[in-house]
Amino acid sequence: MRMLERMFHLTEHGTTVRRELLGALTSYFSVAYILFVTPSYLSKTGMDYTGVLLATCLASAAACFLSAALNLPFMLTPGMGLNAFFTYTLCLTMGYTWAQALAVVSLSGVAFLLISLTPLREQMITCIPPSMKIAISAGLGLFIALIGLLNSGIVRAEDGKLLLGEIGAPATLLAIVGLLITGVLMAWKVKGAMLIGIVAATLLGFPLGVTQAPQSTSLSLSALRPLLLAPDFGGVLSLGVLPLITAVVTFTMCLCFDTLGSLICITGAGNLTEGQKGLGRYSRGMTVSALATAAAPLLGAPAIGIPVEGSTGVADGARTGLYTVALGVLFLASTLLAPIAGVIPGAATSPALVLIGMLMIHNATNIYWHQVEIALPCFLTMIMIPFTYSVADGIGVGFIAYTVISLVGGKGRKIPALTYVLTILFVVMYILSAL
Repeated sequence: MRMLERMFHLTEHGTTVRRELLGALTSYFSVAYILFVTPSYLSKTGMDYTGVLLATCLASAAACFLSAALNLPFMLTPGMGLNAFFTYTLCLTMGYTWAQALAVVSLSGVAFLLISLTPLREQMITCIPPSMKIAISAGLGLFIALIGLLNSGIVRAEDGKLLLGEIGAPATLLAIVGLLITGVLMAWKVKGAMLIGIVAATLLGFPLGVTQAPQSTSLSLSALRPLLLAPDFGGVLSLGVLPLITAVVTFTMCLCFDTLGSLICITGAGNLTEGQKGLGRYSRGMTVSALATAAAPLLGAPAIGIPVEGSTGVADGARTGLYTVALGVLFLASTLLAPIAGVIPGAATSPALVLIGMLMIHNATNIYWHQVEIALPCFLTMIMIPFTYSVADGIGVGFIAYTVISLVGGKGRKIPALTYVLTILFVVMYILSAL
């Protein structure tokens, strides 16, 4: 105990070993669904499901240990919005291979690291109004929810229309039941509700014929081998320089805003910055996320962020790196789940996506809807992300609308120079794509 006290200064931070460990369990069960949803996403790009699961566990563990080295109470895992960007924007829309997309993620991590270590961090944070940041998060929520509805069969695409799916189909029925189960558990404030919902839906899927028994129960690291050192840095220019710049800049912005929002949420949940201006030492969480994102693709894992679910453990009293050490150990232990992870059907994980979307959109009430110069860019951002199936297009349209309306309205001088630079990049991208 004395060694732990010397390492993590538990008394100074008003916590105990018991609180740290219980907080780690709470956060882990709140976010464990990501271990299954992440490979479900990335496997659509051609990546191996089991390999991605192993990479996700190992990268999350390493990132948590890095957070612990700085004595920070921030859990790190892949983020759902970033996973959506990787799969549906970089790969399925822009046309990068998964290996090239991993390289884009790593480059974005390096760019984010530069931002987190220089004054550019503050400029990046202030170049977009708070309402636009909320709109980006809300748009991602709508996008994730739409993907969940389509993957589950609750909604289907036909002749350019979105229609109600075949409710009587076994997979669709299972997804609806899973959504209701998880929703009820969340309403009852059951910890780990999403994970419980995924497990319950998977078990209910056996009699419906949706869930299939695993072919093997032995652990094999061979699935990870094709993903190790897989980023194709030499091929990232295959689509041209401007698409690469656009992809890296947009992904970096998503990383920055997602991380900043999570830091504000988590430090607020634990009153960690009470009486302070800004985030203080906790802003180093951005550096940890950047380093993890730059390195994770070398393992075959996507971008590593700070999920808001980490606020559950901090709210329960976790305050130091002991909490994140325990989380790292739990993520390492999760690699043992790899042999049976493939048994989980998409219909079991889809409800979690819908509910994550619900959680991500709730801050939209804080947008200044009464100011058209703010409301219209925010609205366009929110709807264009899911309607175009592209996070980049949603942000691009929002940026352009915000800059043009502000200029015409005589408020151009209030716009930071970086906003103009990003807007010009988006305009050039759309002009070139139209040629």
